[in-house]
Amino acid sequence: MCTGKCAKCIGVSLYPLVVVSIIANLFLIFPGLDLEPLKNVSEQVTPEVLYLGGIIGGGLLVLFPAIHIQATGKEGCCNNRCGMFLSILFALIGVLGSVYCFVLSIVAIVRGPTCGFKEKPLDANLTWGRPFYTNLTDLDDKNYLFNKEMWETCETPKDIVVYNISLFAILLVASGTELVLCTVQVVNGLFGCICGTCRGKK
Repeated sequence: MCTGKCAKCIGVSLYPLVVVSIIANLFLIFPGLDLEPLKNVSEQVTPEVLYLGGIIGGGLLVLFPAIHIQATGKEGCCNNRCGMFLSILFALIGVLGSVYCFVLSIVAIVRGPTCGFKEKPLDANLTWGRPFYTNLTDLDDKNYLFNKEMWETCETPKDIVVYNISLFAILLVASGTELVLCTVQVVNGLFGCICGTCRGKK
């Protein structure tokens, strides 16, 4: 496969990943599909959600490179060595965006969701916070990820732990795939600059 066709395939493959990242992040803004936390976003929404890793990182910062990378693979003004060089720069932007989303997703999964919980069993009122908060360096088998019984600590929003893990896992996979594709395009772009894009060849 020549570098131009490879670029086109990579560009097209990035679009659904961008859409998935944006949608997953939008769902995370509504914890457990509950609108109540939106009344106090700073205290009741998981901080990593507000950094918009899926919308900005895995979304917009990958969308614009995807458009140019796909254009590089089509017949036209972008299908040349100059276009390939620009695709390297755009692909590097995509790498940065996907890494941003990837890292935020890992941090969010390890530290757990923000939820309403009882600090003491007999407490009448719920406290909002992150009951499973753990530093990445302290991750061990005592983390909530490995103890499903701990998930009941979060009383509201309903099933927020599963909701949070599922959506951030989707972001993790999507951004990881974006990272691979953008990295491949950097290499492909280098070959395109050196060897050409097969422009005019059948």
